[in-house]
Amino acid sequence: MNPLLEMHNIDHYFGGLKAISDFNLTLHEREIVGLIGPNGAGKTTVFNLITAIYKPTGGEIFFKGVSLHGKRPHSVTGLGIARTFQNIRLFNDMTVIENIKVAYHPNSKLFFSFSKRKEKFEQKKRKSLSKRNTKEFISYHSRRRYGLFSALLANKNFWEHEKEMDEMAYQLLKIFGLHDRADEISGVLPYGEQRKLEIARALATKPSLLLLDEPAAGMNPAEADQLMEMIHDLRTQFGVTIFLIEHQMRVVMGVCERIKVMDFGETIAEGTPAEIQTNPKVIAAYLGK
Repeated sequence: MNPLLEMHNIDHYFGGLKAISDFNLTLHEREIVGLIGPNGAGKTTVFNLITAIYKPTGGEIFFKGVSLHGKRPHSVTGLGIARTFQNIRLFNDMTVIENIKVAYHPNSKLFFSFSKRKEKFEQKKRKSLSKRNTKEFISYHSRRRYGLFSALLANKNFWEHEKEMDEMAYQLLKIFGLHDRADEISGVLPYGEQRKLEIARALATKPSLLLLDEPAAGMNPAEADQLMEMIHDLRTQFGVTIFLIEHQMRVVMGVCERIKVMDFGETIAEGTPAEIQTNPKVIAAYLGK
């Protein structure tokens, strides 16, 4: 089986500080793999390197055999990599369903300024349009099936496409139990439901690889149990590979088939949950011995 993601001999510096040293990773299709380590170990830096937020100082990254060298974040998303963040990053002023719809086109930042929204918010957004915003609007709608002029005129083709997107987004929300809150402003959702929405939005990009950065952060035990069940369901329903960072060891040990452990930017262990739990280097890293 060909690897889905490969990271070879990755180094990364912040100024003179070496944050990642000789990092290697291979992920295969439909795996659930964990990345753990103490705070500051370099875990989120690895995610930022995969998603092209950071550029590696040395080494190579391949996704589906394609080098990610020189790629920009939106291009990486287009290849099939999606992520969530340690600190939830939703469009808090948008509705739940709008957060899903905006993910259908990762290059668009303004699509919903021109879709069916509350009139007050619509007017506010239109007043703030800049030349850059207009360029993005033209670029987005020129690529769509209905075309730029249909969007400008808001004709039948445009609204048919809107309806299709609404239906797709609603079905995705239904999987996460958020369909009853589709028209609510996302910023008022309870914390656990905001986490679900962020994961649903990532899945709307139709990824092959889903990166979850501390998905159980702030969750109580019952919510963490639901999360573990959901992660298994996501692999079954969507066929995605899941690579996750998590501090709740119960979650990591409960969902991951393989775990990689970092400390001070280096890999100190890799293996099954049972192997990691008894590894002396891992125990020392967490207990400070």
